[in-house]
Amino acid sequence: MNEDGYLTASDEELVEALSGNEAFPNREVVKTQLALVAEARGVVAQLDPIGIGARDLRECLLQQIEAQRRDSILAGQHKGDAVAEDVAAVFGTAALIVDRYLLLLQKKDMRELTRVCHSTPEQIAVAMELIRSLDPRPGQRYSSTATRLIEPDVAFVKRDDEYVVVMNEEDLPALRLNQGYRKMLREKNTAREVREYVKERYKSAIQLLRNIEQRKNTIVRTCEAIVRRQQDFLERGVDALRPMMIKEVAEEIGVHPSTVSRAVANKYVHTTQGVYELRFFFSEGVNGPEGGDLPLLLLKRRVKKLIEEEDPSKPWTDEHLAAELQRQGIKVTRRTVAKYREDLQIPSTHQRRVR
Repeated sequence: MNEDGYLTASDEELVEALSGNEAFPNREVVKTQLALVAEARGVVAQLDPIGIGARDLRECLLQQIEAQRRDSILAGQHKGDAVAEDVAAVFGTAALIVDRYLLLLQKKDMRELTRVCHSTPEQIAVAMELIRSLDPRPGQRYSSTATRLIEPDVAFVKRDDEYVVVMNEEDLPALRLNQGYRKMLREKNTAREVREYVKERYKSAIQLLRNIEQRKNTIVRTCEAIVRRQQDFLERGVDALRPMMIKEVAEEIGVHPSTVSRAVANKYVHTTQGVYELRFFFSEGVNGPEGGDLPLLLLKRRVKKLIEEEDPSKPWTDEHLAAELQRQGIKVTRRTVAKYREDLQIPSTHQRRVR
């Protein structure tokens, strides 16, 4: 199962894991094993938390609805009266919505849900409230993700009104070549085969040291280019970030863009504005106010801010967002706004509307 509690292996894969064989020549054995796995999954479905072992969101929520329905029956609080029918109807409607109309639920389309479920708006509202109480990721409460401590590889330090690049080498071990192998190369009584092997390995070790030093040099020169271009960011923060592409920096320091890309991968820098991944500084730009370029990061921040400040009953459409950004002097299309809104995992206008 994954961290959310969903079972990602197929029944066939479970059969193979159970038996230790890749395939079964006997079809009857396969059939029996598949039945056993299906029965075992049924047992797991009854365990706490309910929903564990489901294949997908639909199955997970249906298991929880059924469990709550059984608990309601066992409680017997409304047994034999008219309220019991209403409770049963709520569970039935909730199960129907999850089973067939999850997309309509996502869109909060109350009118269409009322029509397809043959229910009243009040029943749909109660069913939706029940669904909201369910846990779409039942495994998360038991999944422990170790906190990752980030140790910056480099720092931008201000000295005498000027920013300098300082490599963090405190925790790095010093690599040295064992002089015993060099001695073996010098001694005349060393066997020819041994001498040739040690000579080859010695050259490889020297090349490794050179490559490490070259990578360090590339990181330092890349960081120096970042400092030259991002003075405003270092002084004022994210809103002053300038667009900067890997290709531009690579041309400036005289290396291939892929060299810069590899050098900054998974590297972090400590700045006056906090700790950032080096890749954070590389972003394309769009034509912003006063003819200057605006980093895509800031464009996304503006889109998010406009949506956060919108009227929930009349949310901005992508076209309106694009028009407002254009009014602020940022040349951007509706399609671009839609793309960045999706990148930010912000729902569409219809899904954001609060009726």
